[in-house]
Amino acid sequence: MGNFDVGALLSASVGRVSVGDILTALIVLAVCLVVIRLLMKLARRLLSASRLDGRVQKYLLSGIRLVLYLLSAIIVVESLDINMTSLVALLSVASLGVTLAAEDVLSNVAGGLVILSAHPFAIGDYIEVSGTSGAVEEITLNYTKLVTPDGLLVMLPNKSLANSQMTNYTALGRRRITWKISAAYDAPTETVKDACRKALAATENVLEDPAPTVRLSAYGGSGIEYTVYCWASSEDYWEVHFALAENLRAAFGEAGVEIPYKKLDVHILGDNP
Repeated sequence: MGNFDVGALLSASVGRVSVGDILTALIVLAVCLVVIRLLMKLARRLLSASRLDGRVQKYLLSGIRLVLYLLSAIIVVESLDINMTSLVALLSVASLGVTLAAEDVLSNVAGGLVILSAHPFAIGDYIEVSGTSGAVEEITLNYTKLVTPDGLLVMLPNKSLANSQMTNYTALGRRRITWKISAAYDAPTETVKDACRKALAATENVLEDPAPTVRLSAYGGSGIEYTVYCWASSEDYWEVHFALAENLRAAFGEAGVEIPYKKLDVHILGDNP
């Protein structure tokens, strides 16, 4: 049996690449995979120790993994003594084209990451952005879904959400309710205020702290305006809002307080026919 020539085997080539280069590339690949595994473990630990949203951590880990695999591929190809200049140029042109084509998508993804990490709102919050309001149904990387009070589903691009002024009506857990109501000039101020307080007492789910308030706020052309303030939890806001309106009208009727309305008096001059 003849001697096995290892040197000849390693010097043998497949196309322009020798068997030795292929073995070297395989070893480099194995080392890269081990390094990737260690770096991913480290990244998971660091992200777990952070306060980032779980979905943000997931997307960041995916991005880190992709970058590490791309770097590993470049290192392995270079170990085969393949000219990387043309390949890098081709990849640069391709990545530029993809970036330009997916500019809006990438902007939405960036906005989604900002929203998920900053937590300006959560699922179920009632928000308003650029004149559109509704309850947050779902937050994805590209879009945030809102359900409007009349049951419509609105999908807002995260790019516009991240760059626009937003009002979160439920984040603090309570909201102030304001009603302005007028009373005739001949109605005593304390009588009107007592009627407003009775209306507040008859309304369920009004918070005691901050305490409800009744103020004389303006003098109108046909009556005196009173402003009624009270607070309710975000969940009870609309129920309290409308219940208080009904109770105010009922309390004014019981107290004999007239709610004035605009009148037009017509005076006819001259002799009667």
